[in-house]
Amino acid sequence: MINEIPYLTRNSGNMPCVGLGTMSYPEPEKAIELIKYALDIGYRHIDTARKYGSENWVGDAIKMSNVPRDKLWITTKVTEDNAAPVDFMKSLEKSLMALNLNYVDLLLIHWPSRTIPIKDTVGALNNAKKEGLARNIGISNFTTSLIQEAVHCSEEELYCNQIEYHAYINQDKVLHACDKYGILVTCHVPLARGIILNDPIIQTIALKYNKSSAQVALKWLLQQTRISVVPRALSYNEIEENISLFDFNLSDDDMEKISSLRHNNLRVVDPEIRRPLWD
Repeated sequence: MINEIPYLTRNSGNMPCVGLGTMSYPEPEKAIELIKYALDIGYRHIDTARKYGSENWVGDAIKMSNVPRDKLWITTKVTEDNAAPVDFMKSLEKSLMALNLNYVDLLLIHWPSRTIPIKDTVGALNNAKKEGLARNIGISNFTTSLIQEAVHCSEEELYCNQIEYHAYINQDKVLHACDKYGILVTCHVPLARGIILNDPIIQTIALKYNKSSAQVALKWLLQQTRISVVPRALSYNEIEENISLFDFNLSDDDMEKISSLRHNNLRVVDPEIRRPLWD
């Protein structure tokens, strides 16, 4: 059992700052086994989505684990295909059925729609919270202008914006916008799908701390303000590594060295059919 993970708080919602991402998982049996193992060793934050196809696996793993529901933080998302209010609620109902849950701890708009007004989708998001189907609500892959629009048309406070953020991309503008409105940031693909793990600077720093490149790259994110991470892990070792982050701290000098890598400005999640106009 790993030590308890620190959490971030907004609107009395306590979200563990490290979660398990479940996008592009292997076959069902292996996926369920890995998710359950994560729960067994101390993960309490599981990130899934209707589009990932992993909600059933998450639900099965939760059912097999001995973790009480009130100790879990489950995040799921409704994608732009279901941005219209009636479709949004149908998607959420399917998610809850797959997860075998009465509510999720965080419900996100997965991608901003190009055809449905944001106010309509945000209205449905608000209704999900009002009806008790989501304890907290938020957005994902939203740019600075979209963040502002979502905040202004939401009756409920938005908990977080889940974005691509890692040491190879500069997200200062989005981070500033989130901070302005008190919105937390969750980093998906925080390791740039493994690309940054071979970076010489990160490897040198990892050797200094006797840690893996992944642990150093994740720690760089966590030592920033109001940041959480949901890295995917496809092995027991990766699951253990990605949560073993709280027995060391990077020096200011090492933080600056890693921050210097952002000039690469590499975006690894950039689907043409749903991407907004990035900042």
